[in-house]
Formats: sequence, structure tokens, C-alpha cells
Amino acid sequence: MANVKITMPEDLMIKLSRLGKEQDRIAAEVLKAGAEIVEDKLRSNLASVVGKNTKKKSRATGELVSSVGTSPVLIGKNGNSNIKVGFGEPHSGGKANAMLASIIEYGKSGQPAKPFMKRTKSQTKKPTEAAMAEKLKQEVAKL
Repeated sequence: MANVKITMPEDLMIKLSRLGKEQDRIAAEVLKAGAEIVEDKLRSNLASVVGKNTKKKSRATGELVSSVGTSPVLIGKNGNSNIKVGFGEPHSGGKANAMLASIIEYGKSGQPAKPFMKRTKSQTKKPTEAAMAEKLKQEVAKL
């Protein structure tokens, strides 16, 4: 019967041990790095469509654009860290900001769709993944 024994380098074992202790902090930093890119692009894309090409004079106040934000990093019931980029509430007009954003995104009777969320998703996928991977490398290198 063959017997193989593999010994991992001591510094790797120490880093893996530290990574376990720092996992939540590192996950939060990585998520924040990705969310920052998405938030900036979402705000930019929204600003580029709000009040543009309307039949009537636009009533846009800039409140919807300024409501774009990022939630704190939270731990879900399954133990995964998550962060959300979206719209803060409430809107001064009494309607939900998320509803107003949905109307802009998909349109309604007499108002054509002006997709900005879908465009944001496609424009940020690769840059966000790259930024998060880079942040992870930086955080692991600190261990």
C-alpha cells in the first residue's frame, strides 16, 4: 500500500488561517469595490435618460438620481455576504423611487422605455469582476 504525505508551506498555512478569521471583513471590502463601480455607472446612465426626449416639459428634479446608493454589507441567513445598489426611499412626490425607476426603464402608456438598468448591468459586469478580483488580491497580500 502506498502512502503519500504532503506538507504545505508554513507561510501558506498562516495566511489561510488568517483568511478564515478575516473572511467577513475581506468579503465586505471586495463587495464595496464592486458596488462602487456599479453605483457610479447607474447614476450616470440614469442621469443621461431622465427628462430627455419627452413630449411634454420634463418635471425631473434630480431627486431620483440623487437617491441612487449602496446598502451596507449584510450577511444573509445562509451566511453569504451581500450588498445592494439601488434607490433610497421615499421620494418627495409620494411615489416610490424604485417604481419611478421602473417606469423609466420599461416605459408606460405614452412614455417609451429608456433602459438604463439593463445597460448598467452589461456595462459593469467585466469591470466589476476585475475590480473585485484585484481587491481580493490586495487584501490577501496584506495577510
